[in-house]
Parts: sequence; C-alpha cells; structure tokens
Amino acid sequence: MEKEPTQVPPSKKNSNVIYFLIVVVLALLVTDVYLYMQKNKSEDRVANVSDDKTRLQTELDSLEAQIETVTSSRTRLTEEMQAANDSLKTKIRELRRDLAKGKLTKEELEKAQEDVKQLRYFVTKYTADIEALKKQNTTLMAERDTLKTNLNTVSQKATELEAQNQDLNNKVQVASALKIGAGQIVAYKIKGSGKEVDTERSSVAKKIIIDFTIPSNPVAQKGTHDVFLRVIDPAGNLITTPETGTFQSDGQDLQYTYRTAIEYKDDGSPFKIDWLNPGKFTKGEYTVILYADGYTMGRLGFKLK
Repeated sequence: MEKEPTQVPPSKKNSNVIYFLIVVVLALLVTDVYLYMQKNKSEDRVANVSDDKTRLQTELDSLEAQIETVTSSRTRLTEEMQAANDSLKTKIRELRRDLAKGKLTKEELEKAQEDVKQLRYFVTKYTADIEALKKQNTTLMAERDTLKTNLNTVSQKATELEAQNQDLNNKVQVASALKIGAGQIVAYKIKGSGKEVDTERSSVAKKIIIDFTIPSNPVAQKGTHDVFLRVIDPAGNLITTPETGTFQSDGQDLQYTYRTAIEYKDDGSPFKIDWLNPGKFTKGEYTVILYADGYTMGRLGFKLK
C-alpha cells in the first residue's frame, strides 16, 4: 500500500511568504539607504571640488595681482627677472585653463593644488628679489646723488681756486712789471762832424736820449725785456714812422713810436734809450711813455723852444 505525500499546512506556507517579503523589503530599504548615502557623498564630492576650484582661482588672482604690484614700478628688471616674470604669468594662464574645465578628477585637482603651491613659492621668491632690487636701486641712486653733489662741490671749488689763481697770477704780473724810478730826457743836435750836442731848440734838435733807472724788483724776471716808446708831440699826436707797429698794454692794442730792448739784472744799473726823429721837432712840450711786459713803465717829458 502506497504512502501518501505529506501536505504542508496552509498557515506555515503563508508564514514563509511573509518572511520572504520582509527580507525583500529590508533589502530594498538597505539599497535605498546605500544609494542615498552614495548620492550625498557624490554631491559632497562635487561641492568640495567646486569649492577647491573657486579657492584655487581666487589664489591665482591674488598671485597675479602680487606680480603686477611688484612690477608696476619703474624698476628696470634684469634679464633673469624678466624671464621669471614671463614664466610665472604663463604658468598662471595654464592653471586657469586647467581649472576652467567642466570636471576635474581627483588626480587633476590634486595636481592643480600642488602646482599652485609651487607657484606661490616662486611668486614669493620673485617678489623678494624685486624688493631687493628696488632697495639696491634706491641705494645706488642715493650714492649717485651724493657723488653728483660732491662733484659739483669739487667743480665749484676748482672754479674758485682757478679764479683765485688767475687773480694771483695777475697780481704777480703787475708786481713783476718794470717801473721807471728816476729819469730825464735830453734833446740833441748832431753837428756835421757827427758830434752830438744837447739843445733846447726845436729847429736843430734831431734826437732824444732817455736816461732812467728801475727800482729793485725781486719778482721781476731778470733778462731781456722789450720796451715800447710812444712819443706824443705838443699837439697831442703820436709820432709814427714807417717802422711803427702795435703792441698790447693794460689790455689795449696800441701803436708805438719806437721799439727797443733792455737787459734787466736788478742790480741798480741805469738805462739809456736813444731815439732819432726821422721828421722835425716843433716847439712845445713832448711826452714820452714807456711800456714793458704789457704794462706802463712810466712817463717822462721834455720841452723845446
């Protein structure tokens, strides 16, 4: 006799279905919670990435402004500094381009952060170099101004000394000029025999002899001195000859009547100068002025009847 299969009671079968449904519901709940949490994490990640991009862009703005500030002055950059300036600006443009991308991976963001960190270091160093260059330029400008002031002072002093030296030279020249001490002029007639006889008659006078002395002058140059005579007739006219020339005295160009030379030894020796008149003497008073070394030696006179 065959044994009939065991029948599951309806109540137990229903319990199994309920347990299965509970497990399914719980699984769905866990899945929803997991998905919700993952969604929140993803949103947080996106938010963090966006915040990091904004922060990095802000920092790039700050670094770029810092570069512009230190280079806005008129400080002349060295070739090395100019190259560093161009390189930093190029790097900032590249980072801005990278950050402008729609989405950045974690690795790209970390690389951008590291690049900005290095850029910050180089900008800080570059700024310090520029400030050092500015201080150096300021020091050099101060030294230059000091040197210019000193140079102007030295130049002014040199000009003053030159003027004093010129004034001293002028005084020495004046002091060294020869001057007439005692002196006289005598007119002479010349006889047929050639003998010379002094005279006061203008009709027979042919020459004059000037006798004079020169006081001792320690600063006067010993040796030969040119002497120029200007003979002024009673009418006030300068007597000239075909040999008449010009000379300088007391800052003027003058004509002379006669030119000769004397040997000055500063020993008290007397001097004599003869002058033969190529023309005729007239009645009246004559004046003879002697010059030497660019100055007037003195003047003497004589009278003819």
